[in-house]
Amino acid sequence: MNSNKKLIGTSIVTAIAASLCCITPVLALFAGTASMASTFSWLNPLRPYLIGATLLVLGIVWYLKLKRKGRDIDCDCEENEKPKFLQSKTFLSIVTVFAIAMLAFPYYVDVFYPSINKKEIGVVNASNIEIVDFDIKGMTCTSCEIHIENEVIILEGIISVKADYEKGTTMVKYDKSKVKENSIEEAILSTGYIIIE
Repeated sequence: MNSNKKLIGTSIVTAIAASLCCITPVLALFAGTASMASTFSWLNPLRPYLIGATLLVLGIVWYLKLKRKGRDIDCDCEENEKPKFLQSKTFLSIVTVFAIAMLAFPYYVDVFYPSINKKEIGVVNASNIEIVDFDIKGMTCTSCEIHIENEVIILEGIISVKADYEKGTTMVKYDKSKVKENSIEEAILSTGYIIIE
């Protein structure tokens, strides 16, 4: 039983670690410390291994849980004894759902941010429209993209923002009469990511 508890704990830790680089920007949003968003970006290369470890450990725990139940039928132990909650299938099911939710976090992170695509844009003089591309260091997933886009779109005069973690870029279309490029840079830097010159 003790080894099952350790394995369950291991699966929770690996699931959280696998998505920590994606969870941190959301935690930073709620905590109001946007600059800590890229703190765990070094974990991103380890994500596939952590996902594999999580699934492997959960598979072992479920196998042991189901195997033990089949073995208990042949023993002379008391069948009326109810297992403790931490040793129950219910608890293991909760841990499994939690682990899967953590592993899938990058795919539904946008629910935690305001809708950045619903910003209303007034009339903009075509001669005032500028487009600037920034090379960004530290983005590792869609959570990073959404974090940067959310910080920039709230500036007055921003028409559109599109960050791409795979390319390491952010493209901003803005009204130069309402916002300056250095204000956009400051908004990006406030997220904790680095602009490469």
